[in-house]
Amino acid sequence: MCEFDDIKYLSTRRHFLAKTSMGIGSAALASMLNPLGVMDAFGASQPVLDPIGPHFLPKVKRVIYLFQSGGPSHLDLLDYKPALQRMNGQELPSSVRGNQRLTGMSAHQKSLPMAGSQFGFSQHGKGGAWFSDLLPHTASIADDICVIRTMQTEAINHDPAITFFQTGSQQTGRPSFGSWMSYGLGSLNENLPTFTVLLSRSRNGDQPLYSRLWGNGFLPSLHQGVQFRGGVDPVLYLNNPEGMSRPSRRRMLDTLREMHVAEHQRTMDPEIDSRIAQYEMAYRMQASVPDAMDLSDEPDEVFELYGENARTPGTYAANCLLARRLAERDVRFIQIYHQGWDQHGNLPKDIEIMTKDTDQPSAALVKDLKRRGLLDDTLVIWGGEFGRTSYSQGKLTATNYGRDHHPRCFSVWVAGGGINAGTVYGDTDDFGYNVLRNPVHVHDFQATLLHLMGFDHERFTVHHQGRRYRLTDVSGRVVKGILS
Repeated sequence: MCEFDDIKYLSTRRHFLAKTSMGIGSAALASMLNPLGVMDAFGASQPVLDPIGPHFLPKVKRVIYLFQSGGPSHLDLLDYKPALQRMNGQELPSSVRGNQRLTGMSAHQKSLPMAGSQFGFSQHGKGGAWFSDLLPHTASIADDICVIRTMQTEAINHDPAITFFQTGSQQTGRPSFGSWMSYGLGSLNENLPTFTVLLSRSRNGDQPLYSRLWGNGFLPSLHQGVQFRGGVDPVLYLNNPEGMSRPSRRRMLDTLREMHVAEHQRTMDPEIDSRIAQYEMAYRMQASVPDAMDLSDEPDEVFELYGENARTPGTYAANCLLARRLAERDVRFIQIYHQGWDQHGNLPKDIEIMTKDTDQPSAALVKDLKRRGLLDDTLVIWGGEFGRTSYSQGKLTATNYGRDHHPRCFSVWVAGGGINAGTVYGDTDDFGYNVLRNPVHVHDFQATLLHLMGFDHERFTVHHQGRRYRLTDVSGRVVKGILS
């Protein structure tokens, strides 16, 4: 027989929302994922919203996306341009710019002086790829990654550009990449979310990030990303409120599930199935998340590999280490956003801050996955939403320059299963302004990543509001040159 304190949690859904000290926060449980199923009255798992399944055998089964928010300067990191350095301070030829638009931040400039990088470059790996001196650790994994120098996007401002990379559209409301993976492939671990998100920053004042970037759009809410935070409470509203025991929570969820099942039988609303699964996932995560987030069992040599910042929760280094731990536990899609790359001025100083925080952990993640046998079936992606201009935004001096947004060509790198490692794909002109050979559009990139996950991007669609949608919208091709 239940005690009075238990009964008040078992009465109605209204009591559930009003009395558990979560209020509106209980709705945040909608971000707790469980594509494998819910528990029936006998504790057996039942399938809920079964994944679509791949079209062919995947090369990889999980993705770690290291998104460098703000637009890293390819000219100072991954695309060596000695001609730009020799012509430093000269006017950018009008023939190079052509009719390409500029942002409102530099369109008013009377002069567009070319700004050669102030940092040295050197060749690394068997293929002799060029890397900036700012990236010594990334250079050390040159034989494990493919550098794509010819990425292109139409978006010239941050919000639409990031949204484009994450959802395949510059307009909001579409499912994010991780949500598509959750919908298509389902979960590998019933005790952790299929799609997790980690945020970090190196400096203040950068572009904001919004939860819709990891939202489910028109897919069931089961597939949205779950944000993990540093500190003692990594997932908001996950722990039981004061005064509620774990057995009490179990009894409350059982009764709540019965009410939801009855409602589903009446309305046939598929979102009710999602809601039941999310509550159950939240319950299981109470035990699984603390274990995944606890770094105390990591040896000192791991912290030396990722850098001492890995001991500080919420840093980029700590998040990269957590990404490895989540990959070990078969989380399907792990998204890390790192803010601070929007460098319109004072770029030499700011980009050193950024690379100091990100270079070692990014490379360490690849090395760590490789030595644990996880890199062969994991895809690691590093890159931002666009590049930076070869001319200086604002005044160019001997020690300082800034760079505006540049969507026409920029660099990313990828590593892992199915990738042609140790290579550089594509060529840009002498100024790093235009693509000369092998352009890779955002939709081409997405189509290629989907291909590695076992999907034909043209067939991987969802019917919504009278039409079929896909991550690659109405374009995209698989870039075979970056595949092994």
